[in-house]
Amino acid sequence: MPAKKLIEVALPLKAINHASAREKSIRHGHPSTLHLWWSRKPLATARAVIFSSLVDDPDDPQAKPDFIAACNDLPPADNVKTNGDTPRMRLFDFIERLVTWENTTDEQTMNTARKLIRIATNDNPPPLLDPFAGGGSIPLEAQRLGLEAHASDLNPVAVMINKAMIDIPPRFANQPPVNPDDRQQIVQGEWQAAAGLAADVRYYGQWMRQQAHDKIGHLYPKHKGETVIAWLWARTVISPNPALNAHVPLVSSFALSKKKGRQCWAKPIIEGDSIRFEVTPGMPPEKQSGTMIRRQGARCILSDAPIPFDYIRAEGQAGRLGAQLMAIVTDGKHGRHYHDPTPEAEDLARSAEPEWAPDYETSTHPQYMAAARYGMTSFSDLFTARQLTALTTFSDLVNGARQQAHQDALAADLPDDNIPLRDGGQGARAYGEAVSVYLAFVVDRGTDYWSNLCSWNKPSEKMRNLFARQAVSMVWDYAEGNPFSDSTGNWTSHLNWVCKVILRLPAQARALGFSNQQDATKLTGNAITLSTDPPYYDNVPYADLSDFFYVWMRRNLRGIYPDVFGTLLVPKTTELVADNQRLGGRDEAKDYFESGMLETFTNIRQFVTDQYPLTVYYAFKQQDASFLKDGKLQRGRTGWETMLTSLIKAGFTICGTWPMRTELSNRVRAMNSNALASSIILVCRPRPADAR
Repeated sequence: MPAKKLIEVALPLKAINHASAREKSIRHGHPSTLHLWWSRKPLATARAVIFSSLVDDPDDPQAKPDFIAACNDLPPADNVKTNGDTPRMRLFDFIERLVTWENTTDEQTMNTARKLIRIATNDNPPPLLDPFAGGGSIPLEAQRLGLEAHASDLNPVAVMINKAMIDIPPRFANQPPVNPDDRQQIVQGEWQAAAGLAADVRYYGQWMRQQAHDKIGHLYPKHKGETVIAWLWARTVISPNPALNAHVPLVSSFALSKKKGRQCWAKPIIEGDSIRFEVTPGMPPEKQSGTMIRRQGARCILSDAPIPFDYIRAEGQAGRLGAQLMAIVTDGKHGRHYHDPTPEAEDLARSAEPEWAPDYETSTHPQYMAAARYGMTSFSDLFTARQLTALTTFSDLVNGARQQAHQDALAADLPDDNIPLRDGGQGARAYGEAVSVYLAFVVDRGTDYWSNLCSWNKPSEKMRNLFARQAVSMVWDYAEGNPFSDSTGNWTSHLNWVCKVILRLPAQARALGFSNQQDATKLTGNAITLSTDPPYYDNVPYADLSDFFYVWMRRNLRGIYPDVFGTLLVPKTTELVADNQRLGGRDEAKDYFESGMLETFTNIRQFVTDQYPLTVYYAFKQQDASFLKDGKLQRGRTGWETMLTSLIKAGFTICGTWPMRTELSNRVRAMNSNALASSIILVCRPRPADAR
C-alpha cells in the first residue's frame, strides 16, 4: 500500500490559518488587486493544500526513502523540544515558511518546495486542474509550485483573470521590456520573471494617460488653482407635493467630511422652489442630516412631504431621476478642500458627449441589482456622461497601445511570426496583445471607481468603489472621481496596482499555464490531479455581477479572444448556482444545482488520477431549506448535504476534512450575518469501481 499523502494525515493548521487570515489585509502586489473577483481563496491556503496533497507523510513507513531523506535535510523544527525532531516536524516547519506572504517570491523556498514535490512524485509532478477557477488562487499556486496549471471556468471574466496570471506570463518569462525608454538601459539578466512585461505595461499605460489627458483633460479642470479629486452629487426627484414643481435632493447624509478637525457639510439653501448648497463647517444638525429615511423612502426638503420608495422607483423607471452638484473636493497643500458647487462645473459635466456607451441590459436580480429597481437597467445608466467619455477614451487607447507595443516589439527583435496570443504566440504580435490585456484590466479597475454608484468615504476623505459588497447597490449621493488626479481611484494608481501584481507572478517558463472557457459539467481530460472551490449553492450569481466588467472587457479584448467574448453578456443559463429568480423557484433551483454538481463530479471521477487525493473547498452558511419530494413538503439541508451527496454518488470517498480560515470576518458580506469565516477542505479519494 502506498504512503498516505500528508493532507490525509496531519497539517500545521494553525500556521496555515494564521498566514491565510493575515493575507486578507495585504494589498500591494496581491493577485486580488489585479482584477476584482468576489470570492478568492487565500494563496496561503491554496499553496498548503496543493503541496500537502502531493507529498507523502514522511512518518509513514511506506513513504519513499529519498523523500524521507529530503525531509531530514530540512532545518530542524523550531518546536523540536515539544514534538520531537521527526521528518514530519521538519516538514511542518517548512510548510510554515512556505505559506507566508513574504516567501511568495522567495525562490529559495519555492525551489525547495518544487524539489520535494518532484521527489514525492517520482520526478513527474501531475498537471493540476481547477474547473471552477474563478479568481485563480488555486491554479496560480499550482504553477508557483512547479506544476502545469489548468484553469477553466464558464465565466469569461474569470477566464481572462486566469489567462493574465498563469497563461500569459510564462510565455514572456525573463524577457526584457520592448519600450524605447527601458531598452536604452537594459542590463543582461536584470529582467527576471515578468519584470519586463510589467515595465512595458507601465510604459504604455502612462502613454495612454497622456493621450487621454490631451483629448479630454478639459473636462477635468482645476478649481481655484487646485486639482479636483471628486465632484459630489445628489440624485433628485420631482417632489410628490402637487403644489410644487421642483426637483428635490435624495441624500443619505449632507456630511462631506467627518475627519476630526476638518468636518464640514453641504447645507441646503432653499430659495423659493429651488435649492442650492453651501459648504459649511461642522456637522449637519441631527434633524437635517439627510433626506433619505431608512426603509421608508425620503422626505421633501421643501414641503416635508414623505417620498415613498415606490414613488422614487416609479419616477426612476420613467427616467425622471436627476442629479445636482453638492460640492467640489480639491487636493490642497494642507489636505482636502471643499468648495461650493458652481453652475459652470455642472454645465461642464453635462457637456460631455461619449462616443460609445454600453447599452446592454443589466440583470434585474432583486437581491443583487438594486439600481435596476430605479430605472437604471442599462449599463450606460450606471455612468455619468463624463465618466462614459473617460472610459471610452481610455478603452479606445488600449488598441493604440497594443499597436505601439507590437511595433516596439518588432524593433526589439521579437519574432515577426504574426501568431496571435490566443494560438500560443510568443512573437511581436502576441506580445503587443499581451500588454493590452493588462491595460484592459486597468480600464476595468477604473469602471469600479468611475461609476455613478460610487460614494465618498467621509471619514477617510476619498473615493469608495462600487463593489464594496457583492452587489450593485443603489447610491443616492454619489462621488464622481477625477481619473487624472493623484487621489484614490485615478488612472495611474490603477496602473500601478496592476503592474505590482505582474511583478509577483511566478512567470516560470518551465511551468506552463492554460486557462479555458468550459462548462464544468462537460469536463473531459486525461489523468490529472484536481483541486477546486465550487459554487456555494445559492450564494451569489457571479454572472450577473461580472457583466459590469464584461461589457468593457469585451470591447477591449474581443479582437484578441473572439471565442471567449462571443456572447453579448456573460453566459447565465448554465451557471451552476441555485438561483431561485433565474430558475423559477426554490425547488427548481435546488434540483438544478444538485444535478449539475453530481454531473460535474461524475465526469471528474472518469479522468482524475487515483495517485493523489481530490481536494474540494466548501464555505457556506448552513441553513434550513424546504423542498417538495413526492408531493410532500420536507425539510433538508442545503450546501453541505448537496456537496457530500454529490461526491459520494460520483464515486468518491471522503477521507479527511480540514477547517481553513479563508474569509475576512469584517468584510461587508459577513457583518451581522452567519456567513462562515472559514472553508472546509474535503479530501477525497476515488473508490474502486467494484466498491461503488
